[in-house]
Formats: sequence, C-alpha cells, structure tokens
Amino acid sequence: MKHRLKEVQTKLMRGLLDLVVLQFLKAHPMHGYKIITSIRRNFGVYFGPSTIYPLLGELEDKGYLQSSWDLDAERPRKVYKLTNEGQSLLDCTESSLNHIHKKILTMGMNKPSLSDALRVNPLLSVKDSDDV
Repeated sequence: MKHRLKEVQTKLMRGLLDLVVLQFLKAHPMHGYKIITSIRRNFGVYFGPSTIYPLLGELEDKGYLQSSWDLDAERPRKVYKLTNEGQSLLDCTESSLNHIHKKILTMGMNKPSLSDALRVNPLLSVKDSDDV
C-alpha cells in the first residue's frame, strides 16, 4: 500500500510540477537547487536537475517567471521569481483545481442507486420464483 501511495504521489507531482514550482516561487525567489530540495522535503518526491532546470527555462520563456544572477552568494546562482503572469496562472489554476475537486467529490452522487430505482419503479424488481 505504501508503494502504491508513493506511485500516485509521484504521478500527480509530475503532472503538476510546473504549478508546484510556481507556488514555491510565489513564497519567495529561489535558485534551482533550492527548488529541488524544497520539493523533496515537502512532497517526498525527487526530481533532479535534468527535470527542474529545463522546466524553469520553459516557464521563463512563457513569461511565468524571470531570473537574475545572485553574485553575492558563495558562488553565482541564478535566482527565479514569479511574474504577474505566473501569479495569474496560479490564480486560474487554483480555481480549476477547486472545480475538479468538487466534481470528483460529487461524482456518482446524482445517479440513483439500484435500491432507489426499485423504490421509485417496483416493476424493475426481480420477481420471486414463486410468482413465475
């Protein structure tokens, strides 16, 4: 069961990784390695540099974040921060995820169960063998 849970978490994280990265950057600007360690610490899922850095480049190309070099650190690091467009995407995504969550919670609730259908229409019930 624990393995299955980890598998589901990893699959969800892959699909939502760009949004998770933007959400981290909403809190404060970060360099790539800090994003990698934050994801691992918070979600228990590891995505390496070969996943995170191309994603950061793609998000920057789309205008969702911007980068600058921090030359005051021990060694120069590229630091990323959320743009207004990135914030707009997060706002839209939050609404969409809430909508999807509500739909998942109510799936099947509008469909009558078999017992409800039999109460409404007794002709649907199976006849006893004595009646045949």
